[in-house]
This record gives sequence, C-alpha cells and structure tokens, in this order.
Amino acid sequence: MKVMLLANQPERTTRLQLFRSTLQELGYEVVVPSFGTSNWLAIARASQEMVRREEPDVLHIFNVPDIIYHKMPQLRGRFRRLIYDYRSPWGVETQMRFGQAGLAFCERFESELARSADLITTVNSPLRDKALAFAPDKSVHIIPNYPSQSFLKMGQESSGLDLGEGSVIFVGRVCEQEGVGNLLRIARACPDQQFWIVGGGPFSWWYLKRCPPNLRSLGWQPHVKVASLVRQAALCLIPREENVLTPYSTDLSIWKLNEYLNMGKAVLASGITREGDRKNLEVVKSSRLAERVGPWLERGPQPLGGSDLRFWESNRELIEKVYQEVV
Repeated sequence: MKVMLLANQPERTTRLQLFRSTLQELGYEVVVPSFGTSNWLAIARASQEMVRREEPDVLHIFNVPDIIYHKMPQLRGRFRRLIYDYRSPWGVETQMRFGQAGLAFCERFESELARSADLITTVNSPLRDKALAFAPDKSVHIIPNYPSQSFLKMGQESSGLDLGEGSVIFVGRVCEQEGVGNLLRIARACPDQQFWIVGGGPFSWWYLKRCPPNLRSLGWQPHVKVASLVRQAALCLIPREENVLTPYSTDLSIWKLNEYLNMGKAVLASGITREGDRKNLEVVKSSRLAERVGPWLERGPQPLGGSDLRFWESNRELIEKVYQEVV
C-alpha cells in the first residue's frame, strides 16, 4: 500500500520523518514530496500535482500552514483515505500576532481538513479535544512526540566545549515565543550561576546585546554536538511565557523536553502544561523560574528507571493500528 506524507518542509519535520521510518518498517511504500521552496502557493500547486501523479492509497497531511492543503479534499479519488495530523494549533499561533481575525481565518482551514479527514492523529490531549471540536464524529489518536532510541547514542563523544560544573542550558530559537526575556531575567537574578544558550535566530543579536556576563551564547550547533552539551548541563530550561498557546504545549508534544528527560536531566519549564507524570520535570509560572534554579542545582535529578523513558518506538503499535483502521 502506498502512503504519501505531506508537509511544507518535510526535511525539517521531525515527526514526519519518524512516521516515515515506522511506516517503512511496517512494510508500507512511503512517498515524501520535497519542494525546494518555502512559497506557500508553489507548495500547494506542487503537492496537488504530486497527489495526482502518485495516487496514494493514504494521504497523511501534517498541518501548518493548513491553507496550503485546503484543496486536497477535492482530489479524493486520486487518493483513497485522508489522515490529518493536527500537530500544532495554527489558528492559535496566528492569533498571537493578528488577534481574533487571524484565529478565525486559520481555524476555518483547520476545521475544513479535520471534517474532511477519515481519521485524525495528534500529539496530546488538548489538541485531541480541539480536533474533536472541529469534527466531533472523527476518530482521533494521540501519538506523542517522543525521540527515537537512537537519540540516546548521540553526544557520547566530547563536543570540544566545556560548559563547566553546575551549568544551566537553554537550547532553541532566541525569540520572545521561546522565552528569551525570561532567560535574561533569570540570569540577572542569579549572577553567580553560569547560563548557556545553544541556538540563535535572526534577532538574537538584538535580544542579547545587553546580555549579563554570566550568560553566554554558543549559537546554533549540530544536533550531535547539542546532545553532548546537554549531557554536561546540570539543569535544562524551557522558560516560555504564559500565553494562549500554553494549554496546547504539553510534555507529550515538546521534542526537546522529552530528549532532556530521556537523558536523565532535570528540566525547569514555564509556559507549558504538564500532562503526564514525568520524573525530573517541574513546571512553574514564569515569574517563579529564578527562585527554582537553586533548589534544582542543589538536589539534582532523580535516577531514571526503565518506565521513565519515553521513545518514539513505543508508538509503533498505535501507528500500525491507525493505518489498519483507516484502510
């Protein structure tokens, strides 16, 4: 059976790539179109042409931006079944920049795809509930964003950089949405503690131009080197601000959080929702981050047992069930 996995930037869509490897292991023929452009209109045209040419048995769409795919249901007949992967609330994300008008515009396309799908996959309970609000009669399956087992093998070799004992690390895009303002405030509130940034962004120079001396940036690093740097850290920070996205960002959906926890690291986070019972994770209001750094550095993480680890491979049985159900 032929499956087409569709995302606007498939090479950078970790979830799609993991679905691809699992489906191939299950014996499916998997087609993943690549577009070589970020232009939405060009991607929409090219993806429709690929569906017409390949005629997959199952078309699996990974959402955001959903407007790219709004004509796909009209091609039913060139594919037999449609799975909508509601991995992120595009409407809520757009609402943060454009208000209620942006929310209404984007959710029109989310709702259209959800109602047109034969089955919906998603990453956590809040997004499952939101998908069901769009399409109450649909079957919705939660497939969490857990890293593959191979991730634990990364970073065993030295990165060539020494963060020093008791270091606190932030990995990701240097921007307001990821909490750079909170990170700067924490560093200033803890002047004797060393903080490190592994990441960057087009405006990182602006955010970090008045960076306190105990906060250093290493810029973007290869994924393998990032794993090595995280292994050195005593505490990992996810210092997001509370906003309309907070209810939809949980420990089931945040890749880097699950990577940290699988490596046995302590994680202090804000601006997210705790959904499961996870050892070494504390979620607090962003206003309390600075006061919680010291206690975590003093006690350190608890040792992990086998049941504390969360891997993508544990999704294999559910993915097999989803595809058996849809066909």
